[in-house]
Amino acid sequence: MQMDGSKHMGTGAADAPFYLAQGDECDIFTAAYDNNLPVLLKGPTGCGKTRFVAHMAAKLGRPLYTVACHDDLAAADLIGRYLLKGGETVWVDGPLTRAVREGAICYLDEVVEARKDVTVVLHPLTDDRRILPIDRTGEELEAMPGFMLVASYNPGYQNILKTLKPSTRQRFISLEFDFPAPELEARVVSQESGLPLERCKPLIRLAGKLRGLKGQDLEEGVSTRLVVYAATLIAQGMPTERAILAAMVEPLTDDEDIKRGLLDLTTAVFG
Repeated sequence: MQMDGSKHMGTGAADAPFYLAQGDECDIFTAAYDNNLPVLLKGPTGCGKTRFVAHMAAKLGRPLYTVACHDDLAAADLIGRYLLKGGETVWVDGPLTRAVREGAICYLDEVVEARKDVTVVLHPLTDDRRILPIDRTGEELEAMPGFMLVASYNPGYQNILKTLKPSTRQRFISLEFDFPAPELEARVVSQESGLPLERCKPLIRLAGKLRGLKGQDLEEGVSTRLVVYAATLIAQGMPTERAILAAMVEPLTDDEDIKRGLLDLTTAVFG
């Protein structure tokens, strides 16, 4: 089974992925890193949590292992397992173990989606011990300097079966994320897409109205990521309404009546 987790090398502040701070989140993350504190990011899908972690890892000059958590992700996928290689059985570290050995940042995206045994593994790494016991090899790894554990989840998707226990939540400091204020979001979308700022502003107004439908006609509001996609298509010459349909309407619903309603809303915003 292939290990889940991708590694990126921190490159320094000058080459950090673009991220426009909304408040003091960068300062808090840096203080947490300096003091070996784990961080939990809370916020809706597509609001910039993953980009924020990539930005901070580059700014701090640390390697970053990102793990997209899912229903089948088990503790062994993070820690490692014995695999057959060339007729021999060898131990292969998982992304969490590699981060602990290297002093890297390990980011568990949507951690509540993982199996319950994952959070048990995290506990000894989120207190002053900063250790990772590996039962299969008998090792007890102490985290190297620079190791940091970061996790995220979307509170809007939580249900009785997918929540973080208080005993886990209280091991992290938490940062709450939301979609940026309209003027900031327009700057982000313009920067990421290449579409002039003034042409991004109507897209942001439309996104705000679509987010207002969450819990009514829509299960989830439109993400900043999707707005960037729409702006990118428009910047490449696609007609605005077609770009919005492809990037901001179709991803939100399969219901034809709701689609027509969203397109009517688009016409009302754009005229």
